[in-house]
Amino acid sequence: MLVFGGAPACEAVEPSAAAVSAFTTYIDRVELRMAEQHRSQTGFVAGMNVEVRTRLRNGEVIVERLTMGDSSNLPGAMQHHWRATAFARGATAADVERLMKDFGDYPRVYAPEILRAQVVTRQGERFQAAMRMRQKHGITVVMDASYDVLFGRLDAQHGSSISRSTRIAEIDAPGTGKEGALGPGEEHGFLWRMNTYWSYEERDGGVYLQVESVTLARAIPVGLGWAIGPFVENVPRESLQFTMGATCNALRK
Repeated sequence: MLVFGGAPACEAVEPSAAAVSAFTTYIDRVELRMAEQHRSQTGFVAGMNVEVRTRLRNGEVIVERLTMGDSSNLPGAMQHHWRATAFARGATAADVERLMKDFGDYPRVYAPEILRAQVVTRQGERFQAAMRMRQKHGITVVMDASYDVLFGRLDAQHGSSISRSTRIAEIDAPGTGKEGALGPGEEHGFLWRMNTYWSYEERDGGVYLQVESVTLARAIPVGLGWAIGPFVENVPRESLQFTMGATCNALRK
């Protein structure tokens, strides 16, 4: 479930109301498109054609940067939207659903990026989950996050999930006696919002998997792009690749 976004470690700041509003509007467009996509078997996993399916069955993981309309109106913030697609040979849609609902096993499947995970409440196909996440790219960031996760199924071969962050807190001095969550005025803005969308289709002797990640993080301060720009740009993509690779490995085993 983890697809991470990054931002610089500078003075504390909170997302502006304008940035949150723009992000919410963008998410509405993404979720409208996903709802349409998941109404039928045709196009349930986006961007699939004969050439793409062949590449995926040959073991390639396709990672793309996406945008839907204007996402530039984000004062003081950066938005990342990425999509990864892969094929897990021999797996079934039921295997994917079992894996994704087993939150307690996430620390094993997604180590070292997820340190712990648990279901807080469940009502049917809706889960409230809590996770501790770690991301290392030059610096190490640990966060506690809460998610609202909803699973869906078109039929026995087609399933999906939507995960929306409801709280993300940066942890100071993790694993020590001084460990604690930083307050709203103390955090660095590494990650403010994170939504993750999974689609999967059982076909051709395995499962086609697709995950989209949309994150909101702090913008790069002027003059520091040379130092922290690579971190901000690389973490979302690398984390998405890691998540898809770990998912495929778990399904193949």
